[in-house]
Amino acid sequence: MTEKDTYKTIEKPSESVLFKDKNSKFFGYAIPVLNENDVKLNLDKLKKEHHSARHWCYAYQLGTENITYRTNDDGEPNNSAGLPIYGQIQSFEVSNILIVVVRYFGGVKLGVGGLINAYKTTAQLTLEASEIIEKTINVNYLISFDYKNMNTVMRIIKERNLNIINQKLELNCKITISVRKKDAQSVFETFHRLFEIGIETL
Repeated sequence: MTEKDTYKTIEKPSESVLFKDKNSKFFGYAIPVLNENDVKLNLDKLKKEHHSARHWCYAYQLGTENITYRTNDDGEPNNSAGLPIYGQIQSFEVSNILIVVVRYFGGVKLGVGGLINAYKTTAQLTLEASEIIEKTINVNYLISFDYKNMNTVMRIIKERNLNIINQKLELNCKITISVRKKDAQSVFETFHRLFEIGIETL
């Protein structure tokens, strides 16, 4: 079995969706995030935007191989909001994503079952409204070499169609490349075999 080297995510925030139940309004947002700081900034922004809402419940998942996730019920009964939202992240198999459901209380209690359903449905509608894309899991390498070996390095980069992220071309050259995970080992070996050219994983 070949190792999975793609993952699903979103590139841009979705349009907000609205789900109503017994006068309560639930606004759903899906936002691409890369770290916990992104999560915090986006939550702060939504809290300002919906300053009169009652709850800002959310779940996020980060990473492609080492997964971290978190759920937050933000004052709703335990596991009635964050987990149902996270369940949808799992069921759509997306990562590097934050889903926030903002609730305006409509005066009628929904009960735990009603809340679970409302948060789950809002998260599902939010993901359905999002443009989910597939990305490759990449490995970054730093190639170090003397200027005189430039042609050799560039030829391989061109032949293998490698993606250059960064380059410093002086007497001592350094090029950072991004390689799809399934090709990473063979690319590493190609450079590793060459005389006077160093390669290391970043």
